[in-house]
Order: sequence, then structure tokens, then C-alpha cells
Amino acid sequence: MASTGQPQSSLKRRDSMPPREGDQLIITPLGAGNEVGRSCVYMTYKGKTILFDCGIHPAYSGMAALPYFDEIDPSTIDVLLITHFHLDHAASLPYFLEKTTFKGRVFMTHATKAIYKLLLSDYVKVSKVSVEDMLFDEQDILRSMDKIEVIDFHQTLEVNGIRFWCYTAGHVLGAAMFMVDIAGVRVLYTGDYSREEDRHLRAAELPQFSPDICIIESTYGVQLHQSRTIREKRFTDVIHNTVSQGGRVLIPAFALGRAQELLLILDEYWSNHPELHNIPIYYASPLAKRCMAVYQTYINSMNERIRNQFANSNPFDFRHISPLKSIENFKDVGPSVVMASPGGLQSGLSRQLFDKWCADKKNACVIPGYVVEGTLAKTIINEPKEVSLMNGLTAPLNMQVHYISFSAHADYNQTSTFLQELMPPNIILVHGEANEMMRLKQKLVSLFTDSNTKIITPKNCQSVEMYFNSEKMAKTIGKLAEKTPEVGDTVNGLLVKKGFSYQIMAPDDLHIFSQLSTGNVTQRITIPYSGAFGVIKHRLKQIYESVESSTDEESNVQTLRVHERVTVKHESENHISLHWTADPVSDMVSDSIVALVLNASREIPKVVVESEPVVDEVEEEKKAEKIVHALLVSLFGDVKLGENGKLVITVDGNAAILDKQTGDVEGENEGLKERVRTAFRRIQNAVKPIPVSASY
Repeated sequence: MASTGQPQSSLKRRDSMPPREGDQLIITPLGAGNEVGRSCVYMTYKGKTILFDCGIHPAYSGMAALPYFDEIDPSTIDVLLITHFHLDHAASLPYFLEKTTFKGRVFMTHATKAIYKLLLSDYVKVSKVSVEDMLFDEQDILRSMDKIEVIDFHQTLEVNGIRFWCYTAGHVLGAAMFMVDIAGVRVLYTGDYSREEDRHLRAAELPQFSPDICIIESTYGVQLHQSRTIREKRFTDVIHNTVSQGGRVLIPAFALGRAQELLLILDEYWSNHPELHNIPIYYASPLAKRCMAVYQTYINSMNERIRNQFANSNPFDFRHISPLKSIENFKDVGPSVVMASPGGLQSGLSRQLFDKWCADKKNACVIPGYVVEGTLAKTIINEPKEVSLMNGLTAPLNMQVHYISFSAHADYNQTSTFLQELMPPNIILVHGEANEMMRLKQKLVSLFTDSNTKIITPKNCQSVEMYFNSEKMAKTIGKLAEKTPEVGDTVNGLLVKKGFSYQIMAPDDLHIFSQLSTGNVTQRITIPYSGAFGVIKHRLKQIYESVESSTDEESNVQTLRVHERVTVKHESENHISLHWTADPVSDMVSDSIVALVLNASREIPKVVVESEPVVDEVEEEKKAEKIVHALLVSLFGDVKLGENGKLVITVDGNAAILDKQTGDVEGENEGLKERVRTAFRRIQNAVKPIPVSASY
């Protein structure tokens, strides 16, 4: 588990070295840096690499519309997370999956995957570019579908040590904000989000804890949205007035997203105004019917208002709206309302109808969402006198142009409130035009004056570098966690590393808390030996304190259990076998027995043991005392027998009295006392056999 201190951040490579290379976190916008379009943010930390979103720029075509993929090595990316289906967030995904070296995994929500396929198929069909400039085709989209994995809201997944989960983002059906955790450092990427509930979508959720870094959209900068009721009234008033005067209304909108919100408004308004029932409303998209089927499938992902309506009737089964596949099927007689894609008026049905209607002052064009720089929709908001048509000619712009934004992006109030509730120490602004982004940054700097919050606005390909201090911590789980150890206690268990987390567990718990399991390896070795089995027992008892004799029940041969770990069997007159369960101590004991048996084999002509000798404990004790005395004399010189069997050891006029029974030492010189105590303990260990407890 990692703890994060206040990170340093920079937009240029620092001269001073970071604390450790692994603690450097780098975030680089490959798109949407000081611009709206081609959202794509690259992040790497501790050898793990993530890509957030993979869009195109609506104002450009061909390779120019792509994010700056040439700045990275796609093969190093572990995970690619797509927040929602809009083209500026997902439309370069087929290219990235099929035309680059990317080998990682890609995730999006269920609804996003369903709509992604429809929207990109539509994009391929309506794109007016040459075959050479096409980034991908229908087959690339189908192949990419096989590689996309789905994630549920609040479901936590882990890939190669990267943990991530997602929250509802509002904005469009299936839109998600992703929280990523690498070694305890959390990064929230909002994508496009809205904290306002509308007619069919829930508001974006607030994560339950603060991230270390928040990468957040700044589309509307410091602008404030009008209330939804005011916007809806302006929208319906413009349309009602236009069709009442015999005009036609064009609403350029993408096939999915805001279109469904506007269709709900129009259908309800037409139901409440019988005088409009003879005026048709068309939803002009080649994907109209399939789009609505997707929305009807994901009713339960929408807000409570829609779910309650669905209990009685399908709110997306419109009574006053008809689908329109192409302009050839459109009978342009009398007033009508047509919602057509794409929203930027750069091509497709919406552009064809615009070219046809723009010169008539009775007609109106209602632009219902955010428009990107470089598109015709952005141009006509400024109401130029003339516009260029698709055939290369110019025409007067006489139709009324109304900009009434239903774009489900956060405004300044939503952004500031969201960040104040979340309080991330580092904020990175993306997905906003440079001027709007800078105005937002200035207001946020003032807002967070007292909190030392860093607010950064990187351009495309400009890296933000941060350094996080991390420390390793292991948690005990399972049986080991049942009792809290005291200070100084030793905890014995298996240390298991998973990603960047460490856990200590008992071997028995391994299969419960990990995908690992334990197993025992039983080893057996046979050694040539034709001597008496009693010789082996005698010599083993000189080395090991615990040597137990018995008879094997199955084979009825003599056995010795040495050190409670290794079994020695007298298999035949010419062989001895050793059996043990492999572990470091047992392996060491078995090695010593093998060496002992081989040495005994070489000495067989000189050693004959007819019966097991009777051990005289008194004699053994006297023999041990003589050895101890001799070794002490060799170390200290002057060693005499004192009162009660104690030894008096004198060195340079300083005396120490040693109690052979307890090992206690008395004397005035602390240095001499410690030397005698240590020497006696070591001599005792050398003279006596190895006790069983010494191996634990």
C-alpha cells in the first residue's frame, strides 16, 4: 500500500533527479490539450501505462484528425479506458486497435460498446473523404468489437497491477468516469461529465474519496448554463414560431446522445399542442431505428423519471417523430422539423439540408450543443453573410441561427462544486479551448488559494511530471490476522505480492486468499550400507538429541526418526533409505545423515557393534565436564575448582565465578563476565547433541 506525500509537478524535465525512477508519474495529453476534440491522455507510473480515451478531431479528416500516437509506443500500454461513445472520445479506437502495435486490453461500459459500433458505422458511411484518407473501414470496427471488454459501474478490475473502476458520468448513456489506482496513487479521469440530471440521464456521481490527481474537462470554462426549463422553453418557442410561419427547422445533432434528450422534449411538446400535429418531425439518421432500440434496451441505466415512465409505456416509442434514412426519402413540402447528423454540419444529411435551406429567411437552424472550432456549425453561430456550400459555390445565409446549448457538459458552477467536494491536491485541465481553459484555471487558482492545490493546463504532447513518495506495507490476513501481535513479536507466514500490494498469510490460507496453493514434496534416497544398523543409531545420537527407534508396520524393518523430521529405514542388509518432506531444515538434516552413513560405510572393517551399548549417564556427565574444563583452560588459562563445584576463572587479576549447572557468572569485571558466559554457552552447544527446538 502506498502513501502519497505532496508531489512535485513540472511541465519540463527537471535537472534534479527524482527520489526513485519508479516514483515518477507522467501524464501527457495526446489530444484535448488546450483544445476540444480527439481526447486521448497517456499516463505512466511504476512501469504501468494507461491510455484514457481514443477520439478524433471533428474539424479534421484523415490522419490529421488522430491524436498524436507517434509520441508513444502503443505496445507498452497495459490498459485503454474509453469513457463514452462520442466520436471525439472513441472514434480512433478501431485505428488504434487494428493499425498500431497495441497489445493491451481495452474497456468500456456495456451501453458504450453497443452504441460505439452503431455510431462508428455511421461515421464511416457519412465521411466524405477519399479511400486513401479513411482511417478504418467497417471490417476494422467489427474486429475491434472482439477486443473490447465491458465493465459495470462500481465494478473493480485489476490488470497487471492496475486497479480501476468507474462511476456514472451523466453526459450520455453509458458515460463513465474512471478511477485508477496504481500502488496506492489514485487518478480520476472524468471524461465528459454533467452533474445535472436531465430528462433521461442521471447526474454524475461524486467518488467517495479524493484522488491524488483529477484529470477533468474544461469545455465550458467559466461559463454558466441557463436553467434547463429556460433552455427548453427557448428551444420549443423558436421551433413553434418558425413552423407556424411556414418555415423549416434544422437541428444538427449526432445520432446518439443529445438527440434523444431533444426528441423527448419535442415529442412531449407536440403531444401538448394539437395544432402542430400536422407538421412532421423527422429523426434523420441512417441508424435511427437501431439507435432507438439500443436506448430502449438500456432503460435501467437511465434516471428514475424514465424508468417510471417505462412501467406504463416506452418513452422512446415516439408518437410524433418519424425516422428518415436519407434525403432521397424526404418530401420537402411545407414546414417541418428535421434532426439530422452530424452535429458539426461538416457532411452528411445535416449538411445537405443546410445547403438546401440556408438561403430562406423563414427557415431556422437550432444548434443544440457544443460546437468545435473549425466546423461549419461554429462558423454560422457568428452569422456570416455568406457560406460555402458542399458543391463549392457560395450562398447567402438568410436562415435564422439559434445557439441553445443542451450539451451535457459541466459549467463553472458544476466544475467548482465538484472539485471543492473532491479536493484533489492536483488538478489537470483538458478538453477545453485555450482561452476558456486559462480563464477557468485563474478562477480555480483563486478558489483554492488556501489549499495549496496545483492546477495544470498542459498542451498536446506536453508532459506533466509528478513524484510520489511510496512505502511498502504488508497486511496480515486470515489466521495470522486473528490475533494482534505485540511490539517485538515475530510474525511467520508467506509473503504474497499481487500487483503493488503485499499480504502475509499462513500457508493453509494460501488457496483462500490467492490463486496459489501449497504442496508437499516427499523425498527418498537409498544409500549402500552393509554394516550394523546400531552403529548408525549410536552416531546419530551423538549429533541429534531426538533419535527415536521403532519398527515400520508395513515392511517390518527397523526405523529411526531423527530430529522429528527424517525417517531412516534399514531396508536390507546392503541398503539404508531416508524419507523426509522437503524443507530447508529437513534437507539439511538429511544431508548430514547421508554424510554420516557414508563415513560409517568406510569404517565398517574397524567397527563391529553386536548389541546396543548401555549408556552410563554419570560417566557421560563426567566426560562432558572434563571437555568443558579443558576448553575453558585453553581459552582463559587460570581455571580452578571453587566452592559448590563452581569454577573460578582469573584473567589479569580479575576473577569470574561460573556456575556450571545454570551458566550464571558472577564477578566485578563486566567484560570478563560476558566473555565467560558466551564461551560457556558455545562450549555447551558444541558438546551436547542438537536439540529439536534448535530448528524452529
